[in-house]
Amino acid sequence: MRSVFSMAAVAGMALTSFVSAAPIESRDSPAFPLSDGFPNPSGAQILQIQQRAGGTLPNGKGAPPVSEDGLISLRLIALNELFEVAFFTELYQNLTTKVPGYDLGNGHQFILDAIEAVVAQEELHALNANGGLKANGAEPILPCKYSFPVSNFKDAIALAATFTDVVLGTLQDVQFKFAASGDINNVRGIGSVVGQEGEQEGFYRLLQSKKPSALPFLTTSVRDFAFTAIQGFTVPGSCPNIDTIKLTTFQPLTVLTTLSAQSTTAEFSFDKTKAGTDDYSTLSLVYINQQNVPIVEKLTVVGTYGNTVKVTAYFPYSEFELNGLTIAAIAKGNSFANADEVAKAAIFGPGLIEIN
Repeated sequence: MRSVFSMAAVAGMALTSFVSAAPIESRDSPAFPLSDGFPNPSGAQILQIQQRAGGTLPNGKGAPPVSEDGLISLRLIALNELFEVAFFTELYQNLTTKVPGYDLGNGHQFILDAIEAVVAQEELHALNANGGLKANGAEPILPCKYSFPVSNFKDAIALAATFTDVVLGTLQDVQFKFAASGDINNVRGIGSVVGQEGEQEGFYRLLQSKKPSALPFLTTSVRDFAFTAIQGFTVPGSCPNIDTIKLTTFQPLTVLTTLSAQSTTAEFSFDKTKAGTDDYSTLSLVYINQQNVPIVEKLTVVGTYGNTVKVTAYFPYSEFELNGLTIAAIAKGNSFANADEVAKAAIFGPGLIEIN
């Protein structure tokens, strides 16, 4: 019998935080279509994908037409799932060929089998979202070209855990917006995906020697933050119809400090030409964590280096138990009731911070 302890040992992980930064070039991401026909598999190929996934696409009667806002959510979900298919396909290929950094030794086959299932499950998620778009007379979202800033299994799993946390937060927002726009027939299906992604996240956390469940109430997010984060992994100009997704893309925010489970001063940077103001006293550093009211901290300018502005802000870990995912943004104003208000006022973000 294989224990969780031996799986953790295989991964050899003890990461305590993840800091978002601009992606760097990695090995070429998988070329679409994949060998199984995805994103446009035949009926026979879908059957094979379902076998690898351990389950099927939903086969109930078609839901009523989705609202215009609901279509935005379906487009974002499809964009994200295509990104995840590309990421996990590349990870699976690297594990299969055991390229340097991806040979796990004892337990390798167990991990390989798990990732193979994840690839197929994410393919079904994408097919389901694009199927919803087609059923409403909307064009499906097409895959981009991608670049992932990882070169070994340890970093790949840390990144997978972080973007899965963002997905878990964003699907909360999608469920809320489906309900608010009257698209209630989509809420149950999204809930099933939330659970499925949660199972994945627990696995990725175990592989990092972390407790499988991070928080009692997972950090919320909004669609715009996820939309921006996904584009950080796409090759500019390579997304054929991303313009159909009417969401906001924020300017990049770089988290320069490796944060851990303690209160400290954190350093960030941004491009001054994108700030829209020279009066940085009108801006605040905002942290979104769990289901709590966003935390607002004062910015202190460290210096300007060309177009790069470096600032510091307090990171109040101990005061608020800032475990799991924390989303950082620089926004105009100093008081925000919820994540939606932060997104409406945000200029730079999201900075993604992982602790515990």
